[in-house]
Amino acid sequence: MKRCAHCGFENSDAANFCSSCGAKWGTTEAHRRGGPLSHAMVTTTFELTGQKVVQQLGVVRGIVVRSRSIIGTVGASLQTLVGGDISLFSELCEKTRSDAFERMLQHAAELGANAVIGVRYDATEIMNGVTEVLAYGTAVVVQPI
Repeated sequence: MKRCAHCGFENSDAANFCSSCGAKWGTTEAHRRGGPLSHAMVTTTFELTGQKVVQQLGVVRGIVVRSRSIIGTVGASLQTLVGGDISLFSELCEKTRSDAFERMLQHAAELGANAVIGVRYDATEIMNGVTEVLAYGTAVVVQPI
């Protein structure tokens, strides 16, 4: 197992990037966000305009399991009295989805992909107040047409 010098996360020996923070082995750039894959190279469709898939590397995923804090739950309960957007829960959901997405990109980068196609999200309540969010897609290598 490789331990990331930036965040301490334990990664497989085959990993080229930290699965948690995205730092590339041997770099000094701490906690890279977005990893080596550009967000422009990620799509829910099965092709990228102007690109040709030359290799499929398999399914990649990013999984995050989160729970609500008691403080956040109380704050959100107070927001429900006023009505409208429950911003505390919206922020929690957006952060969780973003983290799952970034982990998916890290997984794709470890496989050598430069794009991810067919991206989807799924969420499952594991127990009351604890939810798993999964981002998944197909890691591919693309070249300009």
